[in-house]
Amino acid sequence: MCGIAGFLTGGRSSSPDKLIARTAAMARALAHRGPDDEGIWTDPAAGVGLGHRRLAILDLTPEGHQPMLSPGGRYVIAFNGEIYNYREIRGEIEAAWAARFRGSSDTEVMLAAFEQWGLEKSLERFNGMFAFAVWDRRARRLAIARDRFGEKPLYYGWSRGTFLFGSEMKALGSHPAFEGEIDPRAVALYLRFGYVPAPLTIYRGIRKLEPGGFLTVNGETGAATGPVRFYWSAGEAASRAQAEPFRGSFEDAAGELEALLEDAVRMRMIADVPLGAFLSGGIDSSTVVAMMRKSSPRRVQTFTIGFEEDRFNEAEYARGVARHLETDHTELYVTPAEAMEVIPHLPALYDEPFADSSQIPTFLVSRLARSQVTVSLSGDGGDELFGGYVRYHWVRSLWAATRWWPEWLRQAVAGVMRSVSPASWDRALEWVGPWLPAPLRVAQPGDKMHKLAGVVVAGTAEEMYRRLVSHWTEAEVPRLCRGRPEAAPDRAMTAPARPGSSDITHRMMYLDTVTYLPDDILVKLDRAAMGVSLESRVPFLDPRVFEFAWRLPLDMKVGRGSGKRILRAVVERHVPRALLERPKSGFGVPVGEWLRGPLRDWAEELLDPRRLEEEGLLDPLLIRRKWHEHLSGRRNWVAPLWTVLMLEAWLAEQRPKPARGIEEVPAIAHV
Repeated sequence: MCGIAGFLTGGRSSSPDKLIARTAAMARALAHRGPDDEGIWTDPAAGVGLGHRRLAILDLTPEGHQPMLSPGGRYVIAFNGEIYNYREIRGEIEAAWAARFRGSSDTEVMLAAFEQWGLEKSLERFNGMFAFAVWDRRARRLAIARDRFGEKPLYYGWSRGTFLFGSEMKALGSHPAFEGEIDPRAVALYLRFGYVPAPLTIYRGIRKLEPGGFLTVNGETGAATGPVRFYWSAGEAASRAQAEPFRGSFEDAAGELEALLEDAVRMRMIADVPLGAFLSGGIDSSTVVAMMRKSSPRRVQTFTIGFEEDRFNEAEYARGVARHLETDHTELYVTPAEAMEVIPHLPALYDEPFADSSQIPTFLVSRLARSQVTVSLSGDGGDELFGGYVRYHWVRSLWAATRWWPEWLRQAVAGVMRSVSPASWDRALEWVGPWLPAPLRVAQPGDKMHKLAGVVVAGTAEEMYRRLVSHWTEAEVPRLCRGRPEAAPDRAMTAPARPGSSDITHRMMYLDTVTYLPDDILVKLDRAAMGVSLESRVPFLDPRVFEFAWRLPLDMKVGRGSGKRILRAVVERHVPRALLERPKSGFGVPVGEWLRGPLRDWAEELLDPRRLEEEGLLDPLLIRRKWHEHLSGRRNWVAPLWTVLMLEAWLAEQRPKPARGIEEVPAIAHV
């Protein structure tokens, strides 16, 4: 795991010293992603600079140093990530072309693959998580590429005639050509969903390279040779899988899934440094740890964060699973004060406004794991592939019950739901909770009932789903953004192409896979882990597991009143069901309560009406109304308020700071 950065001036030659200094500044902004080594490669005649920060995982020797040249000298690469099947690819290249390798890194294998097969065919062969930039010295062309699911980030764009790229926005911001003009459309989408969806970023002219995509840039002109091309598409892969459905029994499917997961985990345990796993005690993380135990000759190291608040504490569940699987388990109970100490660092950590409050415990458990290991496996992705989110059941059931309702009836039912306070709903649903189906036994049910009141009025299942995952409603966002026409959310950004499934649950799962997963879940994991120089790996996002999940009929994934049916069958071969039974609550912290208490002064400063008016970005009246209702306890507006607070905290972070000098640059190479 590493950080990459660089630029291309489009044929304008630069002085070697200036080129080196600017590339080094971009790379140094990513020092947290790669504390073990720094490398710079430049071509002054072409105006190309490639920078790299290394977190050494495979081949800890100098042979793994980057940027790295291919054996024939044609390609130069700056690479972030891991290619898990690199040993198989290396063996194939050695056998077919008698190629010789200097070291044992996956980076060297990638370069050899480019020389033998070219860029696109090589990308199709790679099973891994990656983002990279490769300069073709013969064709005078720069290419950037990203992995299938977007596990590794890659930002790019043109500013003042210079093509910039980097693992994080702070690298682009370190180049003098970067302008950083805020994009109102991105702000509107962020307020709606709590993250800026790809390919947009918070800045005009800067983009996120979409998962499975690659882009080439002409070295002579600095212009793209065409639009972003895709070597892999989640929609196409899902459609192909559905065209070849699994025909065996449920037990057969569970056996095949276990074999795939075991191999996916085994591949992600390859490392020359200490390795462990996050463990919450839920289905997904318990499955990963169980597969690790099967593949490891030693006790698996596992890590959990605990909180004193029972509603947010997963430590006791994780402890039971760890005890059963005999892991070397570390848990740390965190006080509210320790958790809140993370909040001032979030804007710098995430670079863009980002409002998933589970970013706090994710950072804390990453920091805990990094105290003992350099690589940690995660259970992310299981919900999207196997139907685990409670909202899938809510929308499916709600749409089935209301699809024939006239508009007046929808409005009337919504009014009744809103007339009962969240606290009253909590008491009522707590009493009937033991008799409810598992998907309906959720934490904080009163807040979710009020959320559903805004969902039930939707006229389509897709609109129900968009409303359910929105922080601010579609009607509120234009008012919040002061009615700017350009700030209206672009529907094309929120509803990409999908596989041809008529089932609403499959459509929701797919939509999450191509939006929420790469732009929220994986962003949260990558920045939190890399913020403490920890590599995170996600076995569920092995493309073979993805394709198998989409071959399965829906009732093998969602059925009998719960999601992840087949995944439960796999993990229950290794962990007793009693240790896994609990309501799904997510990985959260009591931010809503903190805003009424210890975080109130911090929030008041950020939400000050004069401050908001001076910025001119958001309407203070709508924000202040929600803020007062939240403080009074009449409503829990933590989701929309946290979205605004993270935006305001990010804006405060962007204010000009004193320039830092460029230190001496080690390990520099240039043509």
